[in-house]
Amino acid sequence: MQNAPLTAKPSWLKIQLPHGNTWRHVEEILASHGLHTVCDEARCPNKGECWGAGTATFMIMGDVCTRGCRFCAVKTAKHGRPLDPDEPRQLAEAVQALGLKYAVITSVDRDDLPDLGASHFAACIRAVRELSPDTKIEVLIPDYRGPELEPVLAARPDMLAHNVETVRRLQHVRDPRASFDKSLQTLREAHSADIPTKSSLLLGLGETEEEVLQALKELRNAGVSIVVMGQYLRPTPREIPVVEYVTPMKFADYAQKAKALGFASVISAPFARTSYHAQETWSAAQHRSAYET
Repeated sequence: MQNAPLTAKPSWLKIQLPHGNTWRHVEEILASHGLHTVCDEARCPNKGECWGAGTATFMIMGDVCTRGCRFCAVKTAKHGRPLDPDEPRQLAEAVQALGLKYAVITSVDRDDLPDLGASHFAACIRAVRELSPDTKIEVLIPDYRGPELEPVLAARPDMLAHNVETVRRLQHVRDPRASFDKSLQTLREAHSADIPTKSSLLLGLGETEEEVLQALKELRNAGVSIVVMGQYLRPTPREIPVVEYVTPMKFADYAQKAKALGFASVISAPFARTSYHAQETWSAAQHRSAYET
């Protein structure tokens, strides 16, 4: 991170503010069930668009993360809040009340728990499936591996996402307990269990095109079927600065190169995030897989 930080945002980075009655309905449902969303906690730029369309990405296991990635605005501490045993039911009821056909569930990291929270994650998947059996479930999980990952895989989500976040050289922006190779292992294990996988890259941290393409190749070799690339946007002055604002044209170029590598679905745009247009990317990947078989 030797590059001088940027200050002025380019014209194409205009955030849509939340609006309309649908947004208010989502807010009321979440509040009534005491749920958190990554939309709020991570200050996602797509909150207005997604909530206005009646969708949100639920964040379970509290709002305090035990890791301290340098690009993330979620609160951090050595220990998270005690798990709420009623959270799976509350989550399932919220999904049902919103009438979601596709639900995305993520979480903070919980290194303070014996299984890192994997069994609670699995309980949330099962609860949603029980109340809304027709709802497709995507999970965006921590870097569970081996025994930690088994309960989540056993709950059979329809899509499993885990983010490498950035290219190999810049992995130091993540918490020291994370790494590119550990993340690849998580994705490989899920792929081996015959569950479609997704990962994301934040761009604008100082990576080169060669590094991005190498990361994409490694993700594809790990069996990842959907890749998302988006612009890193500094949430608050406490996080690392943006090194580069990648142009929409460059995002489109990366999308073409990713598709050429064989990804079933690609989203590459400044505001793209892992769960952005999640249902559409899942459907596109399903259609492509069906066509290829």
